Parts: sequence; C-alpha cells; structure tokens
Amino acid sequence: MKTTQAWRLGMGDMQILPGSRHRPPMKRPLWIIVLVSLVSVFLICAYIYPPQSSASCYIFSSRNCKTIISEWLPPTPTREYTDEEIASRVVIKEILNAPPVQSETPKVAFMFLTPHSLPFEKLWDKFLHGHEGKFSVYVHASKEKPVHVSRYFVNRDIHSDQVVWGKISMVDAEKRLLASALQDPNNQHFVLLSESCIPLYNFDYIYDYLINTNISFVDAFEDPGPHGNGRYSEHMSPEIEKKDFRKGAQWFSMKRQHAVIVLADYLYYSKFRDYCKPGLEGRNCIADEHYLPTFFNIVDPEGIANWSITHVDWSERKWHPKSYKAQDITYELLKNITSIDVSVHVTSDEKRVVQKWPCLWNGVKRPCYLFARKFMAESLDKLLHHFVNYTTI
Repeated sequence: MKTTQAWRLGMGDMQILPGSRHRPPMKRPLWIIVLVSLVSVFLICAYIYPPQSSASCYIFSSRNCKTIISEWLPPTPTREYTDEEIASRVVIKEILNAPPVQSETPKVAFMFLTPHSLPFEKLWDKFLHGHEGKFSVYVHASKEKPVHVSRYFVNRDIHSDQVVWGKISMVDAEKRLLASALQDPNNQHFVLLSESCIPLYNFDYIYDYLINTNISFVDAFEDPGPHGNGRYSEHMSPEIEKKDFRKGAQWFSMKRQHAVIVLADYLYYSKFRDYCKPGLEGRNCIADEHYLPTFFNIVDPEGIANWSITHVDWSERKWHPKSYKAQDITYELLKNITSIDVSVHVTSDEKRVVQKWPCLWNGVKRPCYLFARKFMAESLDKLLHHFVNYTTI
C-alpha cells in the first residue's frame, strides 16, 4: 500500500545530525569571588568581636545575644519557691502595693527598748516639749518597771517580756513595740531607740526628715567574714540563701508599710528563731543583727537606705561600741557626729574591706544620723547643758 510505503524510510533518507560543539571553560566573574571573601571576613570578625546591640541578634548568633534576649523575657526564678514562700511573697507584695494610710496629723512613734528606767527622760522631755500631736511614745522595759519623770512617758509602758542579748527574744521585743505602735493609725514612722540613745537635732528637723521620705532606714550590708556570712546556717535554705544574708545594726526607723510586713512575716522570722543563736553549730549568730537586714534585702531591697540613723562608734573593735562618759561630752563631739554624711561599714574578714556610700535623703546628700548611742547616765547634765546649742541647725 502506498500509505505503508510512505512511512518507510531507508537509511539513506536519514540525515546525520552534527555532533556537539566543544565549548571553552566559562570564566567565573570576579565580583563573586570578592563578595564571598568579604562575607567570610565579616563572619570571622563577628565571631572574634561579638556584637553588642540587640539589632545584630537578628542577623547572626552571638555569645552576647543570650544576655540581650534574656532582658526581654520575664525573670525566671533560680529555683522553685516553696508553698510558704509563695504565700509570704503574695501577702508582702499586696501590703507594699496598697496605698499608704493617709493621716491629717502624721506622727512619729518613738519606741524605747530598755531593761529598766530611762536615764535620759529629762532630755527627751525637752526634745518633745511643744510638739504634742506629732509623736507617740512606747516603752518596753524587760527587767523592771520603769519610774518616769516626764509626762510624755507616763502610762506609755507596753506589755514586756524578758530580753536576752543575741537571742530571738530581742526581735520579739521589737515586734511587740511595732504591734503596739501600729494600733494608732496616725503613726507613720517608727523609730527603735535604746535607753542610751539621745537626739542629735531639734524635733522639727527630725520630724521632717522622717515624715517626708518614702524609705526606711534599715542598716544592711554584705559581710563575707566570720561575723557576717560566717554566721549563716544551711538550714535556712531554700528560703534564705547565703547570697542574700546581710548584717546591720538593729536600731531602725521604718515607714508604716514596712512595719506591717515585719509583723506579718513568720516564714523568715522562724528561720532566724530556729537557726540563728549564739553557739549554734559553733557560730555566734546574733538574730537582731541579721533578721531585718536579710528580710528587707529579700523582700524590698530598694525600699531601705542601707544605713541606720542612729550613730554608734565601733572604732574600739570590741563586742560592744564605745560608751560616752560625762567627761567625753563636748559641743565639738556632738557636732562632729552630726557632720557625718557618709555611711561606713568594715567587713570582718582578713581583708577588712571598707564599704562607703553617701547618705542620700530623697536623692540629696544629708547628714546620716539623727540619734546617737551609747551615752552613760552620768552624762545627762552635760547633755542638757549643751542641748540647745548642739541641736541648732
């Protein structure tokens, strides 16, 4: 058939296709080589000198990016809190965040912790006279019922109990005074004083200093030595870690909200009650020197001044500070104390590191001390003689 023949092609009908042509090797563009080299140099430099800005973390990874990213994220607890800790922190946070109690006539509560009668009542009477309605007085006498010579102290004794130096009973007495003073809603600032304390300024100056600030004057510093962190007990963990353990003088002055959380605290108090005692585990832990400094360092470190407004002289490096006798009392001594505007602490380790920071009141450098101790009873007459002069601003 013609149709079949039309599809038959012989070998002669096929055309031989030309073979592939030989192509010379391509030359790589020079710009690609230069680009690759620049990128390599850039990455090497970035590894050696890691970027510091957060924007660079979007471009490449860096050892410092972990730190930068962590700043964006909410803080992660270093450990899981106990049930008691969570409950305690919730209560304390609520108290601190609550609006402070307002008073048309805010008062300063002067709380005296003494074993017996107050030898300087006459001096305090002179200090308080004419300022009725701006102060309250509370006396905790642990050994014998005091005899009062000032009308401001009569009937101001509270229920007292035995107090032993270095033991938790000292803290119990402080809490007892706070509980009594907090019953008056007009009391806005609470000052703890001893029988050997005297005022260094007139009433108006001290009143304005305390009422017109929003911080508490609680002494607290880190002491790595044997009389600081050396007193820490591992039994206090996990709620109290060694890194949070602090030391300071017991003579505080605190605002009302802080006084309330001290009364509300049981968790941290119980740790010091059980594991901070003289002679426990070979340590001489003094509860009143560590409880409040450590407590506030944990719950509200920004709310305290880290120094006490009550001056003591530890220059003799003994277990107790220097005592001032009648022969020591001069106008120059008292003015020298009131001129101090830098807080000083010395660690108890071999290095004896001196820690200094300015005493800032609402951001302004001011004298550190409003009160001073330890003055012996025999110095009363000379203090009365100098009172008007040394308390004048």
